[in-house]
Amino acid sequence: MSNGQEQVLQAAGDLVAAFATGRLDDYFQAFAPDATFVFHTTAQRIESVAEYRRVWARWVTEDEFRVLNCVSSDRMVQLWDDTAVFTHTVETHISTLDGVDKLHERETIVFRRAEDGRWLAVHEHLSPVAVTTS
Repeated sequence: MSNGQEQVLQAAGDLVAAFATGRLDDYFQAFAPDATFVFHTTAQRIESVAEYRRVWARWVTEDEFRVLNCVSSDRMVQLWDDTAVFTHTVETHISTLDGVDKLHERETIVFRRAEDGRWLAVHEHLSPVAVTTS
């Protein structure tokens, strides 16, 4: 594994850890301000970190949304110069007004290397894991 791939894995790990432990400032700082987000739980694309913060605040206010834990597995990094694609499977435990739930999802996060050398997320796409039947 190249040093760049290791750096992206570290950046992704830090992002997931901040999300899992409710460190929202650290979580949102892992993204470029103009990052975009596509979630299967929202009707439209979220077009900036500022917009995502507003959506998150609405989830908290309306649904008492809270992340209890998040575990990342099956991680992979594809690297092209200053761009990287990180994919993984996530199991997220959340709490809302409806109670506690466990979400099984796949996620793609696109990173770009900033001028200061940090890897910042510029796009996140989340989808449910397909349920298979035998």
